[in-house]
Amino acid sequence: MFKNELNKPIIIVEELTKIYKMDSLELKALSNVSFNVYPGEFVSVMGPSGSGKSTLMNLLGCLDTPTSGRYFLDQQDVSKLKDNTLAAFRNKKIGFVFQNFNLLPKLDAFQNVELPLIYAGVSRAERNEIVKKLLKKVGLEDRIHHRPNQLSGGQTQRVAIARALVNNPSIILADEPTGNLDTHSGEEIMQIFQTLNDEGITIILVTHEHDISLHTKRIIHFRDGQLVGDEKIKNPVRAEDILQDFAKQKEKQELEEIQLSPKK
Repeated sequence: MFKNELNKPIIIVEELTKIYKMDSLELKALSNVSFNVYPGEFVSVMGPSGSGKSTLMNLLGCLDTPTSGRYFLDQQDVSKLKDNTLAAFRNKKIGFVFQNFNLLPKLDAFQNVELPLIYAGVSRAERNEIVKKLLKKVGLEDRIHHRPNQLSGGQTQRVAIARALVNNPSIILADEPTGNLDTHSGEEIMQIFQTLNDEGITIILVTHEHDISLHTKRIIHFRDGQLVGDEKIKNPVRAEDILQDFAKQKEKQELEEIQLSPKK
């Protein structure tokens, strides 16, 4: 654990265990997991399939409750909350970004980002201001009225990030956010996450890609439902640098193609 003495943990996980029962069988998906996350951290969660990553994210995201143990988010013990209270707390405190985007196909970018604000009872004028600001933040101010099928995978994920930010959550939980993207688009998404984290937003990201995890400041390793490693990354890879390298390589390639093309 990497403690910031100036802050209290935004997440406290104490001996968290999750057991799924199937008839007479019991499957222990998580076993006595404990760790803290402090405000402003950027943490990646890694592990092979079946290691407990998804179960952990469901618990952290208040989409499920633990069999035993305690989970505090923003000093609130959410491990014992009832479903209705849990849903309200989740909507207020957590922003989700998924591998498959989970946007509504018949709504454009603006409407997809706006939807949580409508449910929250925010006025039309305020919704308009918030949504336009967030879409500009993720570089989609010129794609506001495009539907998901009119956007690239990277652009669609940017809409999902804007939607995750719309209620000003305490944390962002991202589950394989680059999993369906090419390398360049993945770096663009990581650049957005790094910018958000630089602004102080706490992010927890599940990934199976080691290269992606090196963009974060801390990596938590899971295996067989247990936390088996917790390491701090001293010099995270900056997506901005990778994208600049891509641009230079593209420019060089285009120049070589021009030089090799037959002269008229």
